[in-house]
Amino acid sequence: MTATPQVVATGTAVRLEAVTKVFGTNDAAVHALKGVDLEIGTGQLAVVLGPSGSGKTTLCNIIGGIESATSGSVTVGGESIGGRKPGDLGDFRRNHVGFVFQFFNLIPTLTARENIEVIIELTGRGDKGRVAELLDSVGLADRADNFPSQLSGGEQQRVALARALATDPAILLADEPTGALDLDTGRQILALLQDLRNEGRTVVIITHNSSVAQIADRVITVVDGRIESIEDNPSPADAATVTW
Repeated sequence: MTATPQVVATGTAVRLEAVTKVFGTNDAAVHALKGVDLEIGTGQLAVVLGPSGSGKTTLCNIIGGIESATSGSVTVGGESIGGRKPGDLGDFRRNHVGFVFQFFNLIPTLTARENIEVIIELTGRGDKGRVAELLDSVGLADRADNFPSQLSGGEQQRVALARALATDPAILLADEPTGALDLDTGRQILALLQDLRNEGRTVVIITHNSSVAQIADRVITVVDGRIESIEDNPSPADAATVTW
């Protein structure tokens, strides 16, 4: 299996400068991020590595506008989002970012098709006419009318991925997307994420699994709220070859 070709970044999708995040105050303050500087290029697949409690999920949430930085500059998709009010951040998320999480977060009483359609309705973005196309793109055209309980874990994650793409986001954030999956199913999800990168989307994977870094263009290691290292990979591996 040949390696997936690297996509050359044509701009900067994510730029963080001197970003800090503090939860709580005074003696109860927890410094989750401590002066983070980071750039991720447009069209790159970046993997953010770190152990539990390192700050990597907080970093993901700040990039995605789920949380605001305590201090520092955050620019995503060319927009400065540092210091925005919650409502403004909500608009930013709807317009620019898709999310995939470890535990799928599908609505159990809705079919696969309806789980995607509801996001289009709630955000006012996307086209219900593309739902069948989205399900086909993740290999689930024949499972559109199945409920989550009738799908395997890997199939549920693929529905979650299709749902994240329903609003046509430029940036996709995936927090531990293979954490609840076996090796073969995890490879399928990683392959889909690589395909999205090859289409020109910026993909950021948050994980504690160092093996996932094999498919990345840029590997960012977070330890104790700081960037420990940033490494660029000129020859990312094909997802089918990843082992853990």
